[in-house]
Amino acid sequence: MSNSSPTAPIDRLPRPQELVDSRLVRLSLAVVVAPLRFLAFWTAVALPFLYLPLLVGGLDGQQATVFVGLLLMNVVALVVGHEHGQ
Repeated sequence: MSNSSPTAPIDRLPRPQELVDSRLVRLSLAVVVAPLRFLAFWTAVALPFLYLPLLVGGLDGQQATVFVGLLLMNVVALVVGHEHGQ
């Protein structure tokens, strides 16, 4: 059996400035990430409506490239905006 104390040594405890910094970083990150997720979520909802004119007109050459680009943008928007509203 060990006689070690269940409390953490003083040198392992975070300094008050480190706590403030980490809270500030988390708050700053939340202020940036929340609107980005919101925008990505609604972009992912709206982008499929842009597929319709391309699909109705047929995909040839340049239009196929645009369609693939829209699909990739939609996938990125889905991944980024996935946790919006949770």
